[in-house]
Amino acid sequence: MSEADRLANKVAHVMLSREGTGAAWGIQIDEAREGYARISMTVRKDMLNGHAIAHGGMIFALADTAFAYACNSRNVNTVAQQASIAFLAPGREGDRLTAEAAEVAVSGRSGVYAVTVTNQAGEKIAVFQGLSRSTGGAVLAPD
Repeated sequence: MSEADRLANKVAHVMLSREGTGAAWGIQIDEAREGYARISMTVRKDMLNGHAIAHGGMIFALADTAFAYACNSRNVNTVAQQASIAFLAPGREGDRLTAEAAEVAVSGRSGVYAVTVTNQAGEKIAVFQGLSRSTGGAVLAPD
C-alpha cells in the first residue's frame, strides 16, 4: 500500500469515528485509498420508508458518506458542493448495500466523484454524482 493510500485509509477511519451517523447506521469501511472509498451497511427495519423499501435518504446518505471519504482522502478538508442521485432499484430490509466512490476529475479546489450503490447480489441500486470543494486545512493534524 502506498503512503497516499495509507493516509486516505487513516482519514476515512478518523472521519467515521467523528460521525454519529456512521455508527448509528452501522457503516463499515471496506476500502479507502487516494480518490476512492468503498463502504457498506445493512438495511434495517428502521431504515425503511412507507413502502417497506430502503428510504432514499438512507441510500443517499450511504453514497454521500463514500463520496466524503474519497474526496477528503488527501487530508484536505473538502465538502460537498453539489450532489445528485438516480435510484434504479429498491433496497430491501436485510440487504447489504455497498457504495463505491471513485474520483473522476480534480481541478483546482473542485472535484467530481462517481458513486455506485449495489446490493449483495451486485445489482445497481443507485448512481450518485458529487461535486466537491476543498476548503483548506487538514482533516488530520500532522503526526
